Amino acid sequence: MSEDAPAEAFYEPLGDGRFASTPATAGPWSPGFQHGGPVSALLGRAFERHEPVPGGRIARVTVELLSPVPVAVLDIAVRVVRPGKRVAHLEAELTHEGRPVVRATAWRIMQAPAHLEPVVHGPPPPALPATTEPFPRWPGVHTEGYLSAMEWRIVSGTFGEPGPGTTWARSRIPLVAGEADTPLVRALTLADSASGIGSQLDHAKWLIINTDMTVALHRDPAGEWLCMAASVDLSPGGSALCEATLADTSGGFGRAMQTLIVDEQPPM
Repeated sequence: MSEDAPAEAFYEPLGDGRFASTPATAGPWSPGFQHGGPVSALLGRAFERHEPVPGGRIARVTVELLSPVPVAVLDIAVRVVRPGKRVAHLEAELTHEGRPVVRATAWRIMQAPAHLEPVVHGPPPPALPATTEPFPRWPGVHTEGYLSAMEWRIVSGTFGEPGPGTTWARSRIPLVAGEADTPLVRALTLADSASGIGSQLDHAKWLIINTDMTVALHRDPAGEWLCMAASVDLSPGGSALCEATLADTSGGFGRAMQTLIVDEQPPM
């Protein structure tokens, strides 16, 4: 474990689809509730392991956050809604003490032929910085959980300040104790940070929380370090939408999108 990480892993496996959440899963708003990154990655892991088909890959995951997820023991159940060798649709439910807290869906599709000529739009990602500034103090934010379990190399923007942002990041610890993270798990662990990296609002004045997240990957990422560039669009009388591009050192590999609630912060 990295000396800066708050635990050996995000989750300890208990068997039969049950996991004990460690303090590393805690999000920025409370040490008692989880960040969406580890939660999404745990569901992605479950999709990958459920009745796998040779040559198939999880190409899209959508996560619906029904309520705050406690840092506690969680259960996962997965089923195939639409079976098939070329295309399959899966559903998963994450529960705490029998109560659903997250639901998710995924498309598993067959890999494209190896001789397909790649087509990728967009500029290459910025270079990975050799070092980065120490993690800034962020008043009222719990930084000892997920935020400390990840290593950040910020390219543009600053945590806790309004504006689009771009960062490289990697996890200091595995998702599940005793396992190596898969490429999908690495992407999902990071992707739910998009609204934090790209927020246009002052978090001291505004509460902005995502209700969902969709990640679509046209290929699997390579390597530990992943790059995310994110921004938020919002409108009075409407809501907010966060969009992010995902890349590795070879170039872009996917997109992430979140729907967000925007409200005024309650008075202290």
